[in-house]
Amino acid sequence: MSTAASPDAARLLAETLAGHFPDARGRFGPFGGRFVPETLIPALERLERGMREHLHADDFQAELAAQLTGWVGRPTALTPAPRLSASWGAQVWLKREDLAHTGAHKINNAIGQALLASRLGARRIVAETGAGQHGVATAAACARLGLPCTVYMGAIDMERQAPNVGRMRLLGAGVVPVESGDRTLRAAIDEALRDWVSDPLDTYYLLGSVVGPHPYPYLVRELQSVIGREARAQILAASGRLPDALVACVGGGSNSIGAFHAFLPDAAVEIIGVEAGGRGAGLGDNAATIAYGRPGVLHGSYSVLLQNEDGQIQETHSVSAGLDYPGIGPEHALLAASGRVRYETASDAEALEGVRELSEREGILPALESAHALAGAKRWARRRPGGTILICLSGRGDKDMSTLQQTLLQAELA
Repeated sequence: MSTAASPDAARLLAETLAGHFPDARGRFGPFGGRFVPETLIPALERLERGMREHLHADDFQAELAAQLTGWVGRPTALTPAPRLSASWGAQVWLKREDLAHTGAHKINNAIGQALLASRLGARRIVAETGAGQHGVATAAACARLGLPCTVYMGAIDMERQAPNVGRMRLLGAGVVPVESGDRTLRAAIDEALRDWVSDPLDTYYLLGSVVGPHPYPYLVRELQSVIGREARAQILAASGRLPDALVACVGGGSNSIGAFHAFLPDAAVEIIGVEAGGRGAGLGDNAATIAYGRPGVLHGSYSVLLQNEDGQIQETHSVSAGLDYPGIGPEHALLAASGRVRYETASDAEALEGVRELSEREGILPALESAHALAGAKRWARRRPGGTILICLSGRGDKDMSTLQQTLLQAELA
């Protein structure tokens, strides 16, 4: 990541830990903000006012807590991984977002935003999805609350994640294939934004990650921070101490920011985000934004992006459909610039090995996205034998069986 325009890291870190971000403009240090067509400004301002009024109000929090407990299945378990621990030489704990309703962390944000949309008088919901988990979560939340739902999904991702397409449709959502652009998550977000622009009064755009224009990065962060709050309390209760390291996969960055946020003030906890290293370091061969990106504007936010020398956003590659976004949330860009979080990459091959290892040693089939975190955690364990590591297992791998059959299982039969 280019740091030529980055402010002083020590100052950024101090302001981050003091809770100064986002500021009144929706900026996380130099990142974030609101770069959208004028037609969307009133809708975003309305959303921000509604969010400020409702999100932390006692009655909204009580309604959200009831849904998270009785419908989503929170708190999710904190699971020790004894056989993995023995193999790696470190004590491994898993925060089990794969056990949440619909199979991933995405439901935390989906039900929260759907409740907010209802309070704001929305008549329909639009959403985007990459791996399909946000689409499934949004479809389920809308079914729960009786809201019509349309999900935009790249045509390539629809092929890779056909089971999730079927789940969305069974849950009552309309799924629109996106054939334009790169036909993956970036193009799906473009189409969802176009839909919202066409009807900003009656339509609510339920964005799935900590990206996009203010207030979405803050809103999604607040709804996903339940992960870290639970995990922090659970590991203290189970072990009497905080972990030495916390690791999560990073695409746009919602599961990771949700896991990280409660631990940011804990200086003794090393925090690591793992991006999709794909096939290598070349543009188009990975989705590792912090590792190889430069600052720029995408989907209404100033952050770090994968782009060529002319500033054109590049197509990405990852074995996991949920990590192939060419940008990253502005708060992650801040955490990287401040040095509070270290960002690494894991290759396709390392992620596939992570799936195999967790499945065979612990009887847990992780999502390919989560397997990137496993690869990063394994590297950390090799460097710090005897340490304690907490991994956010963002989702389960049922959705990836088609990809796994073409890679891991096919290789075994060869």
